[in-house]
Amino acid sequence: MIIAAAQFTARPCDIEANAARMAAFVTEAGERGAALVVFAELAATGYELDAIIGGGDRLVMEPGDPRLAPVRDACRTAGVAALVNCAGRTAAGTTITSYVYGPDGALLTRYDKVHVTDTERAAGFAAGTGEGRFTLHGVRFAHVICYDAHFPECAARAAADGCSVLLASSLYGRGGGAQERMGIFPALAKAGGLHVLLANHCGPSGPYDACGLSAVWAPDGTVLAEGSATEAELVPAGLPLG
Repeated sequence: MIIAAAQFTARPCDIEANAARMAAFVTEAGERGAALVVFAELAATGYELDAIIGGGDRLVMEPGDPRLAPVRDACRTAGVAALVNCAGRTAAGTTITSYVYGPDGALLTRYDKVHVTDTERAAGFAAGTGEGRFTLHGVRFAHVICYDAHFPECAARAAADGCSVLLASSLYGRGGGAQERMGIFPALAKAGGLHVLLANHCGPSGPYDACGLSAVWAPDGTVLAEGSATEAELVPAGLPLG
């Protein structure tokens, strides 16, 4: 099975433009034989916390939001699944949410970020409570959103639940972010015996300048694929699964 991380510079609060970029990556993923493509944290809007909360419902999306239709259509055409991260909503409030669309464009699952940061909580984001597992081509997947990955129990629960792959939608900035990710994700892979994929932003997003370097690690912690520090690109890796 080939899975891929997609990194690009999101246009602030421009869901239509970002959805078009994501749809193009889904199409490319299909051309390169990938079964799944994963996007970074809040890729649909950029990491624009105050704008999301201050905009009411304007930047909050349900799974069937028409602005995400290009992504769902691309999934159907290419036969590729996609994990799209955006602002969602639960009874608790606005969430940082991943929607996973299957190769038919239908929703497979959703996951709401459980470990929101102090900054996200102060901005008005609520924490999620579920796990959001899904199965694709016989492979069981788990996912985390950025700060979730700093809690090893997330990966431990995924491994105990029969998952083979952990997907992370994240935002790591330049400077310490590049080093931080190398301390976190290989360790999660080795501790859980999991393949781990990181989809990161590339370039400015909210108050950060993201470091790119989306990557995939094998269960022994070795790097299977790694993206550029500066360029938008698809980062695929073949896994001996499925």
